[in-house]
Amino acid sequence: MSYSEKTRGLYQSVIQGMKDAGLLKQERYIHSPQAAEIEVEFPSGSALKKVINMCANNYLGLSSHPEVVKAAHAGLDSRGYGMSSVRFICGTQDIHRELEQVTTKFLGTEDTILFPSCMDANAGVFEAILTKDDVMISDRLVHASLIDGIRLCSAMQDTFKHSDMAHLEQKLEMHQDRRLRLVITDGVFSMDGDTAKMDEMVALCEKYDAMLLVDDSHSSGFIGKTGRGTHEKYGVVGKIDVITTTFGKALGGATGGCVSGRKELVEMCRQKARPYLFSNTIAPVVVEGILKVFEILNASTERRDKLERNAAYWRKGLQEAGFVLKEGDTPIVPVMLFNAKLAQDFSRALYEDGVYAVGFFFPVVPQSQARIRTQLSAGHEIHHLDKALDAFVKAGKKFEILGKTRQEIIDRFGM
Repeated sequence: MSYSEKTRGLYQSVIQGMKDAGLLKQERYIHSPQAAEIEVEFPSGSALKKVINMCANNYLGLSSHPEVVKAAHAGLDSRGYGMSSVRFICGTQDIHRELEQVTTKFLGTEDTILFPSCMDANAGVFEAILTKDDVMISDRLVHASLIDGIRLCSAMQDTFKHSDMAHLEQKLEMHQDRRLRLVITDGVFSMDGDTAKMDEMVALCEKYDAMLLVDDSHSSGFIGKTGRGTHEKYGVVGKIDVITTTFGKALGGATGGCVSGRKELVEMCRQKARPYLFSNTIAPVVVEGILKVFEILNASTERRDKLERNAAYWRKGLQEAGFVLKEGDTPIVPVMLFNAKLAQDFSRALYEDGVYAVGFFFPVVPQSQARIRTQLSAGHEIHHLDKALDAFVKAGKKFEILGKTRQEIIDRFGM
């Protein structure tokens, strides 16, 4: 037997250590469609509980939109369930090409290629477009999927301090001897909710002959006046060389991602990106749903506008209650607790009061930066937000953190 009792005991001790430290992640089972209010089984075997969902990426409330569901049903009937092939053999339908064209127009780029997820897009793009003679310079807080993609590429790796443009300029000057320079950033940073300084980054890239890649997964559909993303917010549409993004958040919330940008770079991905070459693409039923999502977004900014109002209302309520928040103006509003166990206990207290919001801690965020990351949706109504605020204030009083500074919370609970 290769899996010995000694080996089993080793893993059991590691898992027990996570439990003892209050760091073990546990899944909650949702028994209803994704929405502002959901029915949850937690812990496993418990009676179902109706709670307000404050932690989904369902920014535009389209995950269970009846028109999207209807389009997906129609797609299932007309296009079947799966493709049973990678795209370049016999796994591409005309609707995959249509979705790439629609995405290109929406993002204001030159061309687009679909991937099974944005994680796959980020895993494949760097090795497809760069060589060992090039350099990748990334913000130090980029998403884990970008970090993993960077690790798979033979180009030199370097970083700059988070959103520090002076430091980025130093790095660009330093690497002028490289064949190509690629600057890498998130559009909206998923754990902090702040946005990259896209206009300044574009100016630096133009000055130092560098390309710019942005992962806009937490932006596409709702950031910017018409929801195109951070490049629209900062007035640099058409100036980003590569945008990677997901259809698994605001754009319907199912699966799928893409690389969108300069047509030569997209073609390089089509020829060389391994997740594209060696895995099936997005299922037809999902493609039809995403196409309906774009139709809804192109018809009106109503959902994007409501999301913006909800986010401002929520942030103001938390600030007035005396919580420590990360600065930002996006629908991601992190409530800082700093201590991992406090974040877990706070999350459980919220759940008892009918609010679903998960605690985040190392390694998802840096050590001593534990938090409850709240996320707003256009599916929230004001009565949802008022009830959730009441629960946050009640928990804040229970743990005596309202009006306290970062240091005062750390002094009481540790880091």
